[in-house]
Amino acid sequence: MIDAARIKEHAEVIGADGVHVGTVDGVEGSRIKLTRKDSGEGGHKGHHHFIPLDLVADIEGNTVRLSANSDVAVSFEEEEGGGSVH
Repeated sequence: MIDAARIKEHAEVIGADGVHVGTVDGVEGSRIKLTRKDSGEGGHKGHHHFIPLDLVADIEGNTVRLSANSDVAVSFEEEEGGGSVH
């Protein structure tokens, strides 16, 4: 398991494919909270989203690299309140 204390606020979160997934707002429990500016469009705009820490493969300076490609990681995102974005 990754040491969540190493995840810095405003770090970039990227998928295993190198594609930007979001920007860290903070860590809450076992999830990374993404900033609202990376919240997507439509009904999801303006909400915080979360990525499970289980998806973190490595932390390299100011970059959090996930073990899943960006499109898969986004499918694991949860909205504020714990609901899935599916």
